[in-house]
Amino acid sequence: MTPTELRASVGLASIFGLRMLGMFLILPVFALYAEHLPGGSDHTMIGLALGAYGLTQALLQLPFGIASDKFGRKRVIYFGLALFAIGSFVAAYATTIEGIILGRVIQGAGAISAAITALLADSTREEHRTKAMAMIGGTIGVTFAASLVLGPMLYQFIGIPGIFAMTGVLAVLAFAVVKWGVPDPLVSHFHADAETNPARLKDVLHDTQLLRLNFGIFSLHAAQMAMFVVLPFALRNTGNLDIDHQWHVYLPVVLVAFALMIPAIIYGETRGKLKQVFVAAVAAMLLAQLGMAASMHHFWGIVAALTLYFVAFNVLEATLPSLISKLAPATAKGTAMGVYNTSQSLGLFFGGAMGGVLSQHFGFSAVFMFSSGLILVWLIAAVGMRTPPAVKTRMFHIGEISREQAGQLSKRLGSLSGVFEAAVIAEEGVAILKVALHGWDEQSALNLIGEKA
Repeated sequence: MTPTELRASVGLASIFGLRMLGMFLILPVFALYAEHLPGGSDHTMIGLALGAYGLTQALLQLPFGIASDKFGRKRVIYFGLALFAIGSFVAAYATTIEGIILGRVIQGAGAISAAITALLADSTREEHRTKAMAMIGGTIGVTFAASLVLGPMLYQFIGIPGIFAMTGVLAVLAFAVVKWGVPDPLVSHFHADAETNPARLKDVLHDTQLLRLNFGIFSLHAAQMAMFVVLPFALRNTGNLDIDHQWHVYLPVVLVAFALMIPAIIYGETRGKLKQVFVAAVAAMLLAQLGMAASMHHFWGIVAALTLYFVAFNVLEATLPSLISKLAPATAKGTAMGVYNTSQSLGLFFGGAMGGVLSQHFGFSAVFMFSSGLILVWLIAAVGMRTPPAVKTRMFHIGEISREQAGQLSKRLGSLSGVFEAAVIAEEGVAILKVALHGWDEQSALNLIGEKA
């Protein structure tokens, strides 16, 4: 990467991370705080407060991405950050659970993930874009893990209102990062690998392999949000851990989960065993949910199930985007990821709402039985999923080219040894190849592209 590309990647990843930090920090502490608010004794309201941002995020992130093509990336990002900041301050000053729900709805309306991804694509060359996207993905994972530990720590000093206010301040500071930390791209245009193309939505929504993965991310995050409606209460009731000290559980659990996740991901990606690792992780997630349901009155049972949960969660969070990339058509990867991200946000809302209703009317164990049912359906779908090809995506800039030339070059690239799929997009001047993990004929591909140039 050039210094400019690295600066753009780090800046945009930090904005993504700051925004996710604001979403995640309250997860481990909010339920216990909310029970002292007017209306907070109703767990249904707690679930809605946790999941509310997912609904508006799901509704608006694709429109925001499309709007960034028309009105400019940074303008849309500024607008989204402003909404997120406003929502944070509304929640910070709220004195009722309904006020916090309103703040969370406004927070979610600042749905800038698609616009950030589009700006990142504008700011990086094709051959480095995958690394840039991976930086954002890694930032999200680290932010979630850190939030579980930092949330209870911060609560001791500033409480939930302070956490919301801090989130708002960080969103305001992110304006400066966008303005001066992220370079303005020389050219801004549509990128099929990073943005949603409305014309390809029908194809993506009819692809049964992608639908399995979309249901998976929906279920994964529904179970996550439902869990945090009841888990803080369970840790307090069984381990006598108040809200300030629950990080004592989360810290070792998260560290163990990361340590076990890394070899599983490496094995799946390098040995072409991604489906086997993926299915095993879904099965582990099912066992974790059943373990939680059976352990609601046993502290160490909760800790053991929670450890298994986070190992499975981390593996699934890492493998699902990789599977989308391998199974989606090369020219519709951005569209597939857009639908995937929307499914994730809907899962957050659905899980929070259902977790609250079930906890209120049927008890804590019912929440995890509900999640177990979702994961069981996902496991059945995952077992029947087509084995993804052991490929990686490579992109090359080819400059101006006619559609006729693009079609010819696509056929020639597709006939090379180790190339599973080749697409040349004339409008973008880019070649997207899905190639074997090892031993593909890269030099011949470069020669063909060079002949065109």
